[in-house]
Amino acid sequence: MPKLKRSENDERATDFVESLDRGLRLLQCFGTNAGPMTLSDLARAADLPRATARRMLFTLQRGGYVSGDGKLFSLTPHVLTLAASYLRSNQLVTVLQPVLDRVAIAANEISSLAVLDGDDVVFVARSSPARMFSGGLEIGYRLPAFCTSVGRAMLGQLDDADLAARLKTMKREALTPQTVTEPKALLARILADRAQDYSLVDREAEPHFRSISVPVRRYDNVIVAAINMGAHVDRVPARELIERFLPLLREAAESVRSQLL
Repeated sequence: MPKLKRSENDERATDFVESLDRGLRLLQCFGTNAGPMTLSDLARAADLPRATARRMLFTLQRGGYVSGDGKLFSLTPHVLTLAASYLRSNQLVTVLQPVLDRVAIAANEISSLAVLDGDDVVFVARSSPARMFSGGLEIGYRLPAFCTSVGRAMLGQLDDADLAARLKTMKREALTPQTVTEPKALLARILADRAQDYSLVDREAEPHFRSISVPVRRYDNVIVAAINMGAHVDRVPARELIERFLPLLREAAESVRSQLL
């Protein structure tokens, strides 16, 4: 009898390491609370049996990623080596960081780079003029894609049917009184943003903040990220975002297209 060929899904299933997946899930749960967490809290957050969570924690503690006294556990700075590895190896960050620096200095405002991660955006690089306080959207900061200018700029790469389906299934909680959550209204806004090749979001992600973003395309025109600039609504009007910030962002995105593979 001929041997059946294994499917790619079968191979992936056998290659899956459940214990590693559980350990990574446990690491992520530390972000749900400020300060140290108990074994019980972490097991509950990770949806793991208490005994399993305990073994994972002691393994992570031996690796230097977690510290604890047996009752309370905290992440150590060694966890940052994981993020540092991503930032050092990511071509987007390497190529865009000097561009963000140039834009931030020219506009005298903070500029940021974000990528899609599921239904969220994650900010992976930023630049700020030296005189300004670097608060706000720090590296690693996550926001829902549907209500952010960077998210809408990247979601525009989907075709109309896929975009409509995705908007219906994603979590759409209002972050401010101005947040648009209705799928049809969101679809219309993202399609309009796609047509004008930029997105401006006014107080939908944060109560007193507006931002403008453009998509970042690689050499073959595929959108791989978005860059943005924003400001407090009392300081910078929406028209200034378009007249002063948008040309800088467009020039920046275009300048790296041929370098992104």
